[in-house]
Amino acid sequence: MSVRPAWEVREGERATRWLHVRLAFGDGARIDALATVCEGWVCVEDVRARPALALEDLALFADWIEGPLARACGDGSGSGTGDGAGEGAHRERPAPRRGPEERGLVAQAYRAAQERGADPVLAVMNQTGYSRRGALRLIGRTRDEGLLPSRHARR
Repeated sequence: MSVRPAWEVREGERATRWLHVRLAFGDGARIDALATVCEGWVCVEDVRARPALALEDLALFADWIEGPLARACGDGSGSGTGDGAGEGAHRERPAPRRGPEERGLVAQAYRAAQERGADPVLAVMNQTGYSRRGALRLIGRTRDEGLLPSRHARR
């Protein structure tokens, strides 16, 4: 997979970046996308695939690019160099931690992001290597253990 910068527009302190994303598979299949990143939000502007993607495949594509896009944008340099994984490879995940140790790290990353005003789910994704869906499940388990307050308690 490759993630390369296309262009960037700055308005005062706010910057919007466009990134080219390419997944190439050994059988010749290829997916190209243009993603926009601004203030922690990612929007996929355009997706082109050969052969065409089914809707289920498009959801998988989102999981595949989520971590590499976050890493490409989170380094602050705008280099957009991607994750260095081989063509068509899945992103590397940190060595799996299970149980209380993992949930303690999740709670710590979540709270630190909240204090900074950053997206806590993205912080957990970066800490664990999980997709957004996986990070949300892990955050839920961490809440169930009492390490994070209930979602309803904050309202």
